[in-house]
Amino acid sequence: QVHLVESGGGSVQTGRSLRLSCAASGFTWSNYCMGWFRQAPGKEREGVASLPRDGNAHYAEAVKGRFTISGYYAEHTLFLEMSSLTPEDTAIYYCAADRAYWCPSLKSWAEWGYWGQGTQVTVSS
Repeated sequence: QVHLVESGGGSVQTGRSLRLSCAASGFTWSNYCMGWFRQAPGKEREGVASLPRDGNAHYAEAVKGRFTISGYYAEHTLFLEMSSLTPEDTAIYYCAADRAYWCPSLKSWAEWGYWGQGTQVTVSS
């Protein structure tokens, strides 16, 4: 059974950095796409970054150049390094996985099959 557990969220000031982690279990890492999504209060869930099987990461325009997605395959852990944070980055951040050969689009969160419980990131000005 796929199990995803996020950690690393917190409260930081504008311009600071955070690293989120997602511990994944219950599936063969190399057979799945992995991704990060976020949902701010009153807004729809949106894609942040994805890491398909070929290792070529994709990013939402809003985070390009500031966020980096990576995976530590030996320990089945997905990371999201976030820098130059702004209040607009405040949201609950979710780890997601999907078994599709080609990762579902970051714009189609409902197509991703598995989700963690989320971790809160709050950025104050």
